[in-house]
Amino acid sequence: MIDSENLNNIINPDVEPPAPVDFKKDMAHYRKTLYYMGANVPLQVLCLPKVIEKLLVSQGYVRVYDLISCDFAEIKGLGESRRDLLAARLDQFLTVSI
Repeated sequence: MIDSENLNNIINPDVEPPAPVDFKKDMAHYRKTLYYMGANVPLQVLCLPKVIEKLLVSQGYVRVYDLISCDFAEIKGLGESRRDLLAARLDQFLTVSI
């Protein structure tokens, strides 16, 4: 029995078969892209206290995706309890939105 690939080679012998696609790699890239696009929202959606919001904005963190791969220990003015609150709110947002 001739499958569709062999039939295509018989009908069009000059046409090369398409290169194999790494489906898992493409899907991982697609998921990552959607992950960041879903986080392209203002920082205010995290409902953080104004003190934390002002700290983040003053240091250039204005969108949620700015915080995704950020080390909270590097943000000046955030103590341990504020870092924990920020991490919790970010986790809640990412769990619900994406």
